[in-house]
Amino acid sequence: MKKAFSFIIFMLFSTLLFYSGFGQTKPLKIYISVDMEGIWGVVHSNQVSPDSPEYSAARRWMVEDVNAVINGLFEAGVQEIVVNDSHGSMRNILAHELNPKVSLISGSPKPLSMMEGLDETFNGVIFVGYHARAGTQASILDHTISGASVYAIKINGQEMPELGINAAIAGYYRVPVIMLSGDAETCRQAQSILGDKLVTVAVKEGVGRYAAKMLPRELALKKLTEGAKEAVGKIFNFKPFLPSPPYDFELCLHNSNQAELGAMIPQVRRVDARTLKFQSKDFLEGFKLLRVLIALSSTS
Repeated sequence: MKKAFSFIIFMLFSTLLFYSGFGQTKPLKIYISVDMEGIWGVVHSNQVSPDSPEYSAARRWMVEDVNAVINGLFEAGVQEIVVNDSHGSMRNILAHELNPKVSLISGSPKPLSMMEGLDETFNGVIFVGYHARAGTQASILDHTISGASVYAIKINGQEMPELGINAAIAGYYRVPVIMLSGDAETCRQAQSILGDKLVTVAVKEGVGRYAAKMLPRELALKKLTEGAKEAVGKIFNFKPFLPSPPYDFELCLHNSNQAELGAMIPQVRRVDARTLKFQSKDFLEGFKLLRVLIALSSTS
């Protein structure tokens, strides 16, 4: 009688597990946002500008860095990968050389810019080829969103690089950032904001803003692949990053004229000649207004 009762309990429990999906492995889905300044080999703005003869080589390095990460993800068991081209016009990656198993988001403008296509269905985010915030010493091509306009961006009083702003967008969807590649200073900056558990791969060490010591190419690609595998291996240890609401945005521009148009928007306050502030209860709404203010500053 006891054996029959135990068997019935076992079958009921097994049925509940089956219909709830508990214990089954959920396919892993990873989002990659790829910038260009932190790509191996890149040390100068000429290399990331379409009108320069040096741009074609950097585009190849870019797709090679991304493919190295993708290889590691697939080796680690990831089933779906989306890559978002996130530099400049966002038409940089040599699409025909990108791993054919992944989806590519290309072109601009995009509502979420460097994070377009991300939603809550992803398990993790990886930043490839990222750079440090404006004003960072010994970091290649340091800037924040717009080198021509932006002096600094603060959210809730903390100065943020693009990696922090984009990580908060991922956090909005409850998706953690699990890996970043770029120069050594950018990697240090990322861990200071997102935590030292973040997997980072420094493919170069900045000597100045326009000079760096590169890892040997084969070693850099190997480290990118291994870093991706490591990040997936501990993916459930990462937590999403998102500052607490309400969100106080502060945009400091290079000169006073760049703040003129943005100051005309009703919810925006001009706190000094070149600084605009506003508050938002929703991070994505605040981010979109921030992008509008930066766009307006570039027309001044």
